[in-house]
Amino acid sequence: MAKLTVRDVDLKSKKILVRVDYNVPLDKSQNITDDTRIKESLPTIKYLLEKNCRIILCSHLGRPKGKVAPEFSLKPVAKRLSELLKQEVKFAPDCTGDEVKKLAEVLKPKEILLLENLRFHSEEEKNDEKFAKQLSELAEFFVQDAFGTVHRVHASTAGVNKFLPSAAGFLLEKEIKYLGDALQNPARPFVAILGGAKVSDKIGVIENLSKKVDAILIGGAMAYTFLKSQGIPVGKSLVEEDKLDLAKDLMKKTDKIQFLLPIDHIIADKVADALASEDTNVEVTKGIEIKDGWLGVDIGATTIIKYKSVIKSAKTIVLNGPMGVFEIDRFAAGTNAVVKAIADATSKGAISIIGGGDSVSAVKKAGVADKVSHISTGGGASLEFLEGLELPGIAALKEK
Repeated sequence: MAKLTVRDVDLKSKKILVRVDYNVPLDKSQNITDDTRIKESLPTIKYLLEKNCRIILCSHLGRPKGKVAPEFSLKPVAKRLSELLKQEVKFAPDCTGDEVKKLAEVLKPKEILLLENLRFHSEEEKNDEKFAKQLSELAEFFVQDAFGTVHRVHASTAGVNKFLPSAAGFLLEKEIKYLGDALQNPARPFVAILGGAKVSDKIGVIENLSKKVDAILIGGAMAYTFLKSQGIPVGKSLVEEDKLDLAKDLMKKTDKIQFLLPIDHIIADKVADALASEDTNVEVTKGIEIKDGWLGVDIGATTIIKYKSVIKSAKTIVLNGPMGVFEIDRFAAGTNAVVKAIADATSKGAISIIGGGDSVSAVKKAGVADKVSHISTGGGASLEFLEGLELPGIAALKEK
């Protein structure tokens, strides 16, 4: 890895500001429903504790839009982190100001302070220099470990670095290693599996990956835009009508690789909000066409067989997006089959990378989350990385 990491610098007994990603889901009672992102931050925190550091953690949670919103408080995170580390994590009522400064000043070696939600201040998302400087004044060194936000030009991702020496934490290092290796030096065959609703969300990814992969497998609603662009009837499936020409052009750009679209489908007669209903009629198409009045909700059995055969031979696999409406069990067969095929290929030596919130949910739902090589913690960040874009939070870190 070309960027400095915490291993490359002497941090012994220093006061460290760490940007973590604690944007975790909460229920209506402020209980954390998935603590994965908190657990992913533990290796860096434990390393800093071993170095006798005083640790100040900062993060955002949700979208409070620059105002204090109690439902987006990080207080529940401080409690959960205390449980995981088996030591008290102090909690600051804000992320800047005199009271926070005092809490940071009296912090002792091996003590941890979690600041309140950065996005309670509009200056965070504006990358306000004064706000970034106030954050930097709390510490002597900055560690960037929030991969989920490094694609944002915010005060805590791209601003603090101007005022403090900085390095990457272990989570960021791991993300860059897996995604970077996949793009720069993949074991082949290299297969990308892209799903989700919109072609427009994946334009850059398809264009960049088409120069690097051996095969792209398409699923989800975006497949119907590609199919319709080829003149294939898709019934009332979700289609981006204004992106049909773009889809056609993208397919031309992939003529040197395998670019596979579904060749059969699971279809239903009702749209989105009614899909879970028991009175929804469901059928399997005999071929690639979808009849009028019906919409595609999953890839069919023949497509599954075809996709599994490509995945089976792969040595590097990237998944971003589900194959259908996998949240509903009746329409999860395609996604489940694909993620289980990825897990099987991984067990035989393939490197597998899962990116994007829906993809992560899919591997967890299928019970194979522990059978893939890497689950990315950054949806938008991993997507932009795969597009080949420069991520501001990584670019701001010093080279080795």
